[in-house]
Amino acid sequence: MSINTSTAAASTASNGSTTILLGRVLLAVIFLLSGFGKLTAISGTAGYFGALGLPLPTVTAVVVGLIELLGGLAILLGFQTRIAAWVLAVFTIATGLVAHTGWADQMQMIQFLKNLAITGGFILLASSGAGAYSIDAKRG
Repeated sequence: MSINTSTAAASTASNGSTTILLGRVLLAVIFLLSGFGKLTAISGTAGYFGALGLPLPTVTAVVVGLIELLGGLAILLGFQTRIAAWVLAVFTIATGLVAHTGWADQMQMIQFLKNLAITGGFILLASSGAGAYSIDAKRG
């Protein structure tokens, strides 16, 4: 019995693109929801950012909300994926270092470790690209 290697390779590529799509969706959800939440509650977000000691808390809230919303949308759609993944990887590490460093509090440690894991996912996505089910693939 012989195995058609071209069919096996195509199946593997399809499976890879499907799992990359699933990963993109799962990574995007948190950023889409968080960015939307920040942009629809600017005063509350700005108050939190002010309490963290961030400069220009209202401007920072808008910028952060837009990074999360637009970056999440880019990842979801697979548009400029490698760039968006690097931007969100750096953003996610920075967020962890700004907002989740009270490591004596177990919840803050968990939040920081969550940010590290998400960053790892973005680095993998930056390396692999968006896969076949993406705007990037359609654009060539």
